[in-house]
Amino acid sequence: MKQLRPEDLQQWIIEQKPFDLVDVREAWEHETFNIGGLLLPIGSIMAAQDTLSRDVPVVLYCEKGIRSVIAIQRLEALGFENLYNLAGGMKAWRQVNAAKS
Repeated sequence: MKQLRPEDLQQWIIEQKPFDLVDVREAWEHETFNIGGLLLPIGSIMAAQDTLSRDVPVVLYCEKGIRSVIAIQRLEALGFENLYNLAGGMKAWRQVNAAKS
């Protein structure tokens, strides 16, 4: 499974690298704080797999990186090869950005 550090994701954003971003948390979590992307809670991601690109990298994230790992494992079993887990999830993202402030 491919991991992507928050710093690397920030670099992708700066470089405008083509990729999709998917939040696998629940709607209330997404509303509280998110970094954008498509909201597909882990419980519905399998039913929504056709909405995910297979042509560009897809970065999945959650709060700590656990639910996104589970979602990636399920999707990779269906043949997805372009998935990245945001290592440490939103917790790590906040820590990296707090350190920059």
